[in-house]
Amino acid sequence: MFTVAGETVTLIDIGLFAIFLLVLTLPFKIKVVEKNLEAFLFIMGATAVTITSKWGIDLITLAAEEPVEKGIVPAVLFAGLIFFYGKATINRAIRGLTNSVPLPVFVAMVIFVLGMASSIITAIIASLFLVEIANLMPMERSDKIKMVIIACFAIGLGAVLTPLGEPLSTIAITKLQGPPYNASFWYLADQLGILIVLGVLGCALFGAFYVGRKAARAEVQEIADEGGLKEVFIRAAKVWLFVSALFLLGAGMEVLIFKYFTKIPDYILFWVNMVSAILDNATLTAAEISPAMSQSQINAALYGLLISGGMLIPGNIPNIISAGKLGITSSEWAKLGIPMGLVLNAVYFVLVFVLGINPTLGL
Repeated sequence: MFTVAGETVTLIDIGLFAIFLLVLTLPFKIKVVEKNLEAFLFIMGATAVTITSKWGIDLITLAAEEPVEKGIVPAVLFAGLIFFYGKATINRAIRGLTNSVPLPVFVAMVIFVLGMASSIITAIIASLFLVEIANLMPMERSDKIKMVIIACFAIGLGAVLTPLGEPLSTIAITKLQGPPYNASFWYLADQLGILIVLGVLGCALFGAFYVGRKAARAEVQEIADEGGLKEVFIRAAKVWLFVSALFLLGAGMEVLIFKYFTKIPDYILFWVNMVSAILDNATLTAAEISPAMSQSQINAALYGLLISGGMLIPGNIPNIISAGKLGITSSEWAKLGIPMGLVLNAVYFVLVFVLGINPTLGL
């Protein structure tokens, strides 16, 4: 055996790293994996738990019940039913807006409003609104995919502003609620708010120019919504399977996270956190964030986790909801998600680490 960062690399570590590589590559290489991504991630998560001997009734219960108890699956199901029965009304409203508002402006509005609202209505509900709006917009499928990917980056960023938005923010505030930070409801909004809002605004402007201007000249091409009411329940079941898979994958990967990631300097950890493109960023937050860290270290780690979650479909729940609804493949997502994530990471790295810019709201 050999050592890395002062730690002896074991066969279990090697096995977990192999699982990591499989999760990162197989969805792009094998069609059956790509079409059944939720089931594949569940199998990988179960395998990771098995080789680390972490199976137990508590973990099984957590993986089975948390997606429901946290409101994720009920929200998907409830919103799906509302959109299904109210589609005609929503269709008319969106058609009216797209006819009266220039498409680039409308695209920017959708991305910015949903990105900011996600911290209150949750990232899940925001993504459900997103896919329904995208499906009814007068754009070709390729342009809808681009808009959705950009919007998922915005939703992933905006959701961190309150503990209501996503599990990552809830965990971060819980871990920092004691001294010296005494994190309250608006703690993350105070520390990250200005750069997060600017990031969401940047996504909106990018969407307006990269998608809206081109799509304004494109022919209308609606994405078929096959399956009817049955599809609403199937989508909710897939979200349950996906979230359960993330719990299992995160539990299995904790060995690597605690053994290696927590010892990496913050400026390197910022880039290493790109693994949140395929791992649950809430698990990484639980492992990395500590009251012993400086405020700049905490902020940098969170920025890296938030941005990278948009790079690939498994990186965030809004991604998997959007990809499932609109039939976006892993390759289609990565084609824009990876370069956009790299650019956003580079911008935030320069702002936070190189220039030391991270203004607070003073809440």
